[in-house]
Amino acid sequence: MLTYYIITFGCQMNKADSERLSFYLEKNNFILAENQFRADVLIVTTCGIRQSAENRVYSLVHQVKKKNPKTIVVITGCLSERKDVRSRIKNKVDIWLPIKELTSLVPKIKNKISNPLIAKDYLSVAPKYESAFSAYVPIGNGCNNFCSYCVVPYARGREKYRPASEIIKEVRGLIKNGYKEVILIAQNVNSYHSGSIDFTRLLARVNDLPGDFWIRFVSSHPKDISPKLIEALGRCSKVCEHVHFALQSGDDEILRNMNRQYTAAHFQNLVKKIRSVGRKYKPGLPMAITTDVIVGFPGETRKQFLNTVKVFKATKFDMAYISQYSPRYGTASYQMKDDVSKVEKKRRENVLTKILSQTARVNNKYYLKKIVPVLIEGRNRQGEWYGKTRTYKLVRITGTPVNNLAGSFGLVKINKVRDLSLEGNIIAQYE
Repeated sequence: MLTYYIITFGCQMNKADSERLSFYLEKNNFILAENQFRADVLIVTTCGIRQSAENRVYSLVHQVKKKNPKTIVVITGCLSERKDVRSRIKNKVDIWLPIKELTSLVPKIKNKISNPLIAKDYLSVAPKYESAFSAYVPIGNGCNNFCSYCVVPYARGREKYRPASEIIKEVRGLIKNGYKEVILIAQNVNSYHSGSIDFTRLLARVNDLPGDFWIRFVSSHPKDISPKLIEALGRCSKVCEHVHFALQSGDDEILRNMNRQYTAAHFQNLVKKIRSVGRKYKPGLPMAITTDVIVGFPGETRKQFLNTVKVFKATKFDMAYISQYSPRYGTASYQMKDDVSKVEKKRRENVLTKILSQTARVNNKYYLKKIVPVLIEGRNRQGEWYGKTRTYKLVRITGTPVNNLAGSFGLVKINKVRDLSLEGNIIAQYE
């Protein structure tokens, strides 16, 4: 039997893709190897959002082929259809696999061919879940937005969504098997549609399934967040008090150049409405808002960057993933002059990081001395238990060790807050 190993770079969607690849291979009698150097087949689920992630792929492929030239290297994910990437490592890669052709992988491996084969929709392939209590459930794939800096529409194609009945069936099976957290995932969950069922109705249907579990979803696009969805965030009791949607910039001209199709004021108004709904329906926990921001987009002046600073200070994010702009081949912004220096990009990143640390700590002070539900995920390197709240706050659990905590809910009394995490004693545990 052939052995395989999968290495995943990038977003949660890539992780979900890798879980489906793993199940598909094992259904075809492949066995998981100890590591990438012992595998007959190495599959790299790639990310092309940032140059740093792309460079790590190049380094990995060279290392593996140098140590074991007979390893069959498969590249899938965002970089799989990039002509410049194919040219750069063509002698190191055996199979290029666009993710929509997932079910053609086994015949390609067995025949060592690289021409595309007709395959059924990969979203219908069952996954091998990495976790025993938290699962990503893809509801769709692809993107129609074509933000000027983003490779996703080119790498994954246009939006395509799973039937609602298929999604509900998968979630019902997870709950039956004891899963405590379901994460609905797509490039833009808000665009979901299956017949007459939009994302709000899908969310309600998942919420109505019996069982004690939490619901999360990623990612949301600000232009598609509707009043109906905001209301559902409050009314659906199992939906967690956490919304992630990308600001990217607080300057309207930069947002236009990014082709984001909303203004900074619209984004801030959404935040206000989401927090208001949270206070109305779920007063026990504040609605957490997390985001993505790009600094140093082509043409971004210091004055325009200060507009992002203003939005950052006003919004008081709980978490933000701040990245320096990196030109991506094939995107519209690749044709723009990358005219903000690396030094200035780093300075701007540091400015926002400092603001984030301040606002996140202030937000976290709400939890001090409070008892909050936590989904316990495991132990860290120091042997301490950790988990996350419904508001996606990382919690380090101190006190008397309890066996077999992972995958259970616990009530934790918070006695210490940090910028991006909490700490507390577990006072109760329940399934």
